[in-house]
Amino acid sequence: MFVILIFFTVLAQCFNGKEVEVVEEEEVFTEELLLRPLPDRKVLTHFHFEHKAPFHHQHYRLFPKAIHQLVQKFRIREMELSFTQGRWNYERWGGFDPVSSRNVKPPGVELWAVFDVPPNQVDETWKNLTHTLSGLFCASINFLESTTAYSAPVWGFQKISGGLRYGALPREAVCTENITPWLKLLPCRDKAGLASILERPSIYNGFYHSQRLRLISRGFESQEGVKPEIVLQQTLTAVLQSDSQRTMTTNYGKKLQTSWSIRSIFGRKPNDICVLAKSSTIFLELDRGLVYELNKLGVELDTTSADNAAFELTVIPTRVIKEEKSSLNEGSPVVYEFSMDKFSPGKLQDIGLTWKHPIVWACLQAPYHTNRFLMGSGNERGSIAISLRSTHSGMGSRIDNVVDGSKVEVVVFQVVPWYVKVYYHTLQVFIDGQPKMVADVVEKLHVSPSEDKVSTGAMEMILKFPSDANLVVLTMEFDKGFLHIDEYPPDANQGFDIPSAVISFPNSQASITYLKENFTSSPMLQKFKEKSVLLSYTEVLLVPLATPDFSMPYNVITITCTVFALYFGSLLNALRRRVGEEERIFESKGKFIYVGDSTKIRLVPLLLQKLFPKLRTHQQQPQSSSPSSLLRSKLIFKVILVAGLAIGWHFYFG
Repeated sequence: MFVILIFFTVLAQCFNGKEVEVVEEEEVFTEELLLRPLPDRKVLTHFHFEHKAPFHHQHYRLFPKAIHQLVQKFRIREMELSFTQGRWNYERWGGFDPVSSRNVKPPGVELWAVFDVPPNQVDETWKNLTHTLSGLFCASINFLESTTAYSAPVWGFQKISGGLRYGALPREAVCTENITPWLKLLPCRDKAGLASILERPSIYNGFYHSQRLRLISRGFESQEGVKPEIVLQQTLTAVLQSDSQRTMTTNYGKKLQTSWSIRSIFGRKPNDICVLAKSSTIFLELDRGLVYELNKLGVELDTTSADNAAFELTVIPTRVIKEEKSSLNEGSPVVYEFSMDKFSPGKLQDIGLTWKHPIVWACLQAPYHTNRFLMGSGNERGSIAISLRSTHSGMGSRIDNVVDGSKVEVVVFQVVPWYVKVYYHTLQVFIDGQPKMVADVVEKLHVSPSEDKVSTGAMEMILKFPSDANLVVLTMEFDKGFLHIDEYPPDANQGFDIPSAVISFPNSQASITYLKENFTSSPMLQKFKEKSVLLSYTEVLLVPLATPDFSMPYNVITITCTVFALYFGSLLNALRRRVGEEERIFESKGKFIYVGDSTKIRLVPLLLQKLFPKLRTHQQQPQSSSPSSLLRSKLIFKVILVAGLAIGWHFYFG
């Protein structure tokens, strides 16, 4: 019997071991880093961490438990949360590539989520989600719980039917307290792997950085051909600059690009490989404009050689990945792959690039540069203007699938707080300085008017205008509302923020398709191949409102307390004082001092004579009235004075 029990125990352990191995194969974690030199002597760094786990599972080994609980409790289909500091420079850093289109976010905090709950429960679920995320990421995301801080887009932001909520906090400060819980979601955290080079000062001293968390769950509804799983994508996009700003000038007066390496950018290199990651890879990308200039110089980029006429790589790449033949004439981007598995453990090399030749290029631009600004003056009314300026750059703005061969389609989504009362009927459209009929340009319009202290206002519209238009301007008038004193923030004199407007170009697809022979299983490069709508964010508007003088309540409280103290103090003193008892106490407790043999002088008159010489002459004169009559006259005078003050007080503040 004992032998049979041992046999079944060993058999159960074997089955349990096999089951654990299956779970390990189902959970996948990958980490990648993309490096790209920019034209203005800076470097774009883009970290991409991705978790994949089965949907119907309770115990995860790699997938963060907190995220799994969020999905199950709030039934989240999709969610995206971003913390951003700075604004992306579309003119210098480009706006027509997958990184700038998918990962560039507006300043502050942006959150949107899609729930798989009944429509009457969406708002309550959103409120609970904001509180949970606020505690998880040490941020003020709970301020988005109020209906005055979020909106429900219909089709202007994401093409998702129902259950979508969107909110933004433009003034939310981003600090290490936000990135630390973000790093704790990684299996190796920042102790090993690519995340180990994320030094806090180097990130927050950069020109721009945005940390993003994207969550996709497939499993609430069973669909054929769709695997029930949870996908968590964590990305960190930062624009940094090398510590060594060495510049070399040629005879033509052109400056070399700054030579850089991972250590010079972040202050450290990767410590070790994260053993829990399925793959750990670093990519060095040369964008279209740079490849076009290098092709003119005759530089060969399709080899794994670390040295050429234009630059030199500090580490020999594992392989070179090229894009399929493009219809543009400026060339195709080239990606150098460095697999971290090829390096020996504990001896990871410092990947970098050293320039040999001065190169000047421009990044690929979006079809139109978007800007938003205020017009008017004063604290009563004003106007909001959104401008679309055509790029027409030599490096090629790109508009695919233009409708009717002569129209450009643009979608505008804008959220306005309730205290900025926008008059949507005042919408005006100007093309190249000429006013146009709104019906001729605006094809579709959806407006959700704001309600005072209840909900925000949202505007979604589709514009279609000629593709040869150089400048398109939209203007709307608004009135500035008045807030209660309790609704003003501590820094009310700074002004109030209007979140960034989202401008999308549905006919422009930002994607990169690589050659089949260079096919890679990289999740980041696979994501770049997906066609996505080109997005662009405008500036955050700062609207000054009529602000009260917050020092007045303090002054009123101070003078009121002073008058009340004088009034009630004098009144109580006059009512509680007894004249006869005071005289007896004064005579019984009078103290004497002896001078000489038999002379007895009171102490109090002596002190008064020393302090006030006039009292001496006054005492030598014969007193016509008794002390009791003097005290009574003083008491009557005080009562009359207090009564007069009380009557004056009531008449003045009546």
